[in-house]
Amino acid sequence: MKICVIGTGYVGLVTGVCLADINHSVTCIDNNHEKVQLMKKGISPIYEPGLDELMKRNIERGTLTFTESYEEGIPNSDVIFIAVGTPQKEDGSADLQYVEDVAAKIGQHISPNTIVVIKSTVPVGTNVHVKECIKRHMPVSVPFYMASNPEFLREGSAIYDTLHPDRIVIGAENEEVAQRLKELYEPFEAPFFVTDIASSELIKYASNAFLATKISFINEISNICDKVGANIEDVADGMGYDRRIGRSFLNAGIGYGGSCFPKDTHALVQIAGNVNHDFELLRSVIEVNNKQQRLLIEKIEKRLGSLKGKKIALLGLAFKPNTDDMREAASIVIAKELVQKGVKVAAYDPIAIPNAKKLLPESVEFTNTYKDAIQEADAAVIVTEWDEFKEMDLTELHQYMKEPLLFDGRNCFTLDQAKKADIEYHSIGRKVVEREQAIVR
Repeated sequence: MKICVIGTGYVGLVTGVCLADINHSVTCIDNNHEKVQLMKKGISPIYEPGLDELMKRNIERGTLTFTESYEEGIPNSDVIFIAVGTPQKEDGSADLQYVEDVAAKIGQHISPNTIVVIKSTVPVGTNVHVKECIKRHMPVSVPFYMASNPEFLREGSAIYDTLHPDRIVIGAENEEVAQRLKELYEPFEAPFFVTDIASSELIKYASNAFLATKISFINEISNICDKVGANIEDVADGMGYDRRIGRSFLNAGIGYGGSCFPKDTHALVQIAGNVNHDFELLRSVIEVNNKQQRLLIEKIEKRLGSLKGKKIALLGLAFKPNTDDMREAASIVIAKELVQKGVKVAAYDPIAIPNAKKLLPESVEFTNTYKDAIQEADAAVIVTEWDEFKEMDLTELHQYMKEPLLFDGRNCFTLDQAKKADIEYHSIGRKVVEREQAIVR
């Protein structure tokens, strides 16, 4: 099929590249000239493992092209994907201005019988709104169809998630549209779930809100574990054996971040409010997550007392490993509060430093290695669970730090590992590991 993808963020670019890889003819449109020029060379503007290689392969095969021209990309397409951003407004609702702008462009250039698929995460009713917007901008009325096809990819494993989805959700106006989209995705060999458009629009919000709820729930349980001396990992494992619950998303830490969970939970609260429903549970999930991001600061202050003049190393800045995405990252909250308390902050991340420099306080020192960050530090804090940190030799903390004091916001190490390394180790929902030397003294 001839496919047009409008928007080359995580969703649009990965979707377009993967559809090209299963032999569709894909044109990706973006209005950012520099991005388009980079992508034409097979260089991804975002960090996603394996994406550059997949882009170059399909550009060379002739199945993937990039352009800034709507007139070049839209006409004669079988399917047009809208994959532009829907950022959060101040009231928590989704901002549809980019979707509406694209709808106007589609209306000006669309060919008869094209399927317009909204891939962006949008509130219920957006497909209806977009259809009317497209119609208003048509120079000549032609028949076309709308569909909802939400994405469920994870940054850092987006290519795998696209090529091997758990399910493909299709909200379609009629069975013929649904069948055409099934044919589009047939090489993925994934189960299809076909429903009406409104239900499809809500599935994405409901899925992310439920996963966010699991994260906030286990973090609340971890806080109880801290107070009663239980081990959150054992609690989560014991819960996870129950097939009704499952073990995924039960890893205690310092909260969720990124482009989806924070935005989508707020949007769903707003969607509920628009129909006079107070989503109390989800509001509590958001509140718990906001508090959890500050948990490490509380632990550090309890241990060190006044933080003024102390040096603290932040290990990991992106909201999760294998991405350079800093959106809603816990490191932003932590760095800002530490700086406000007079801390000298040294920070290291394998990938995200260029993006972090735009968001963290100017006084933060960015280093080239984690060893440089922890040099003469009073404490080190693991904020993002990069493999580089999970695999580091804990005994090195003795060599580089004033004293080997580690606060682990992602529970990267076992308590036994910390004991063997003879470091003082504070994690989430588990007992503090004291140094043997400290006990002797």
